[in-house]
Amino acid sequence: MFAPEIYEERRRRLRERIKTGLLLFLGNDESPMNSPGITHPFRQDSTFLYFTGVDHPGFSMLMDLDQDTTTLFADDPSLNAIIWGSMSHSVAEFASSAGIVHAAPAAKLVDRLQKAQGRPIHFLPPYRSENKLKLFLMLGFHPEHQTLSASVEFIRAVAEQRAIKTEAEIAEIERAMDISVDMHIAATRMAKPGMKESEIVARVTEIALASGGDLSHPIVATTHGEIIHNPCHSVVLENNRMFLLNAGAETAGHYAGDLTSAFPVNRTFSSRQREVYQIVLNALQEAALSLKPGIWFQDAHLMACKILTEGLNNLGLMKGDVDEAMAQGAHALFFPHGLGHMVGLDFQDMEDLGDEWVGHEGRPRSTQFGLHSLRLAREVKPGFVFTIEPGLYFIPELMDRWQAEKKFTAFIDYPRLEPYRDFGGIRIGETHVMQEHGARRLGKPMPRIPSEIEVVRSGS
Repeated sequence: MFAPEIYEERRRRLRERIKTGLLLFLGNDESPMNSPGITHPFRQDSTFLYFTGVDHPGFSMLMDLDQDTTTLFADDPSLNAIIWGSMSHSVAEFASSAGIVHAAPAAKLVDRLQKAQGRPIHFLPPYRSENKLKLFLMLGFHPEHQTLSASVEFIRAVAEQRAIKTEAEIAEIERAMDISVDMHIAATRMAKPGMKESEIVARVTEIALASGGDLSHPIVATTHGEIIHNPCHSVVLENNRMFLLNAGAETAGHYAGDLTSAFPVNRTFSSRQREVYQIVLNALQEAALSLKPGIWFQDAHLMACKILTEGLNNLGLMKGDVDEAMAQGAHALFFPHGLGHMVGLDFQDMEDLGDEWVGHEGRPRSTQFGLHSLRLAREVKPGFVFTIEPGLYFIPELMDRWQAEKKFTAFIDYPRLEPYRDFGGIRIGETHVMQEHGARRLGKPMPRIPSEIEVVRSGS
């Protein structure tokens, strides 16, 4: 936790944005894994954590804006909970550590809400079934006949506040990125033909846990990088394949790192691997240089797309006018996702609030394949922390479908794609913070150019 004054200031700023009614914050509860007493590792709701710092299950908070009071609700731990769990402080002690004056048992929250008598009750979109059910019961809705409608005013206020990271938050994210770099360098050193992907996952996870934190998201560690969020780690590494690792650390304070790297299973790049890798690296570097306060992230995305498309044209895999190919979306055969997303207490920060407001400020997403998956499109401001992660993927099923449909034949040379069917995919991703004069990469230096990667692959 930060000092109590930090949480008090965060709540004060929120009160400046929303003037009347009640703000209801639901923390997360423990979730059974395979019996009530065996639960999944607990992860607190990030917005609740941001405004309270309380990292234990069973808590809620209510801010009464009209009476200018804030109350933390939970039950004091039973003796059984103290013996078997990790919570030994009273609710009043947790409240004090968050700068909250009032504390009450969990059951009192329902009484407070029922006494609201038509006053506006603002809540955020629930993403866990337990909290959805809790809201239905607290607010008198019947889940079979009514739907919950989260407060857009509340969503926008929280999203705008959490989007601007303080120096203390940036320091936490930078520490997560330092650990993430260690994870990736270890993977780059150890990988060899005959090794299972799961062995690399085990080593990367060990580094994250040994740091005192955890993983910031499920690991992607695969020689099938064309499966963008590949959850499988059972494949044995073979020569002439590229290995893609997307893995980040989370600090004990739950701030996330997000980093993606790619390297050859062989000790050196083949000429084809080097060509494709360099195109992706060029897109990453140019996009990072282009970003300044006031620049729209969507423009950086389109710049990266243009560099990728030009590179593919130079390889002979695409053809024709680059701008027209992009306008029609032909390049998305190779790059079907967006350039990046926000990072903070979540590795895809605040997406539980809905990226309509977090990444698009209320503007509708594009319906074009590829561009539709751009999570962050808005104007970039100082204090934003975000990823830049271009990639090129050779997805046989997508290639076959588009070729059968004769799609974009003016821009894609399908016969020349055949030798790339088993190439896989390459993605290179970094996390940056926007400062007054441009984007700064967070974390220790990471080998990026092919010659640097080959030095690490050689064991040096």
